[in-house]
Amino acid sequence: MALPLSYNLRSLRARWQVTLFSIVGIGLAVMVLVALTAMATGFRLALRSTGRTDNAIVIEKGMASELMSDVSIENAAAIVVDPRIARAADGRALVSPEIQALISLPRTDERAQVNVAVRGVTPLAFEVRGGLQVVEGRSFRPGASEVIVGRRIRDRFGLNIGSKLMIRRAGWEVVGVFNSAGGAFESEIWGDLHTLAGPLRRTQSYQAIVLRLADPGSLPGLISALETDRRLQVQVKQERQFYEDQAGTVVRALTGLAIFVAFIMGLGAVLAGMNTMYAIVSARTREVGTLRALGFSRPAIVSCFVLESVTLAMVGGVLGCALALPANGFTSATYGANWAELAFAFRTTPPVLGGGLVFAALLGFLGGLLPALRAARLPIASALREA
Repeated sequence: MALPLSYNLRSLRARWQVTLFSIVGIGLAVMVLVALTAMATGFRLALRSTGRTDNAIVIEKGMASELMSDVSIENAAAIVVDPRIARAADGRALVSPEIQALISLPRTDERAQVNVAVRGVTPLAFEVRGGLQVVEGRSFRPGASEVIVGRRIRDRFGLNIGSKLMIRRAGWEVVGVFNSAGGAFESEIWGDLHTLAGPLRRTQSYQAIVLRLADPGSLPGLISALETDRRLQVQVKQERQFYEDQAGTVVRALTGLAIFVAFIMGLGAVLAGMNTMYAIVSARTREVGTLRALGFSRPAIVSCFVLESVTLAMVGGVLGCALALPANGFTSATYGANWAELAFAFRTTPPVLGGGLVFAALLGFLGGLLPALRAARLPIASALREA
């Protein structure tokens, strides 16, 4: 015979001080877990939204990032004639040869300088990459010393329209601000490929070639054709997968940090919850004896106290999720695979919040199990004799 849920609720209300203490402890542990997981999720989504599933990216064989890659102009010319590449309305192949370099810029909120990626592209890059839009000002003009900046670094570095910056000892003017649906490009500075090639010393090669596929299903054939050609010495990946792989190391580090910190705080919350439940069991010894005398079984007693502990923890979990929700959309930054700062927004998605609630329920179960077993093992006669 199971005990009614109303019994647990009345017990929690009668001992509201210890109940509140447990709720707050678990809530803080859940808040930390959700906030750090939201940080890792935001970083992963920023890179994932950078690529398209119908694009392929070609870089030098053995290189993990675009920055270290080197694909000669001659090899690039051999690649872009592949029949699997899609064509624009005017017949041009949808191909974006690109170069990249790092420059140091001071952030507006501190004196230290950080690395920012500068990317040289052609006007066709906007169509090939997709999802890019100039939201303020205008795009750079081919042949001019003009750049556009991603919206996430505009405020972080004070790069407004009309700002001047130095790229390899040459002056450049910011003429526009663009976004890329929250992708990593919003942390970059873009300019004309051929104008930047001289200052960046990339006149004989590119670092990446992005291709729009006429049929996404033709990617395996393209990979086989290009990677087996010994003259080219390149590797080919789906663009989205390429940037997801770039996120792997950082996401694993952030997730590991979230688990470690949550484990430490969770351990404290479990011990505090266990201590609270032991105190509750001690204060209700006579109640337990009476319930046993009335015919309630030991499994029913265990279930009763575990349910009470889990209920406490779930309330704490909801509190922790609520405290972490304001972090959604908060902008932070870290270094990506190319050693440049990558700004991203925290994302408290439903799976992140669900993970926080599961974590809270686990804390409640662990914190209530041993006290519940102790309550169930109390002899009826000695329990009834307790004052």
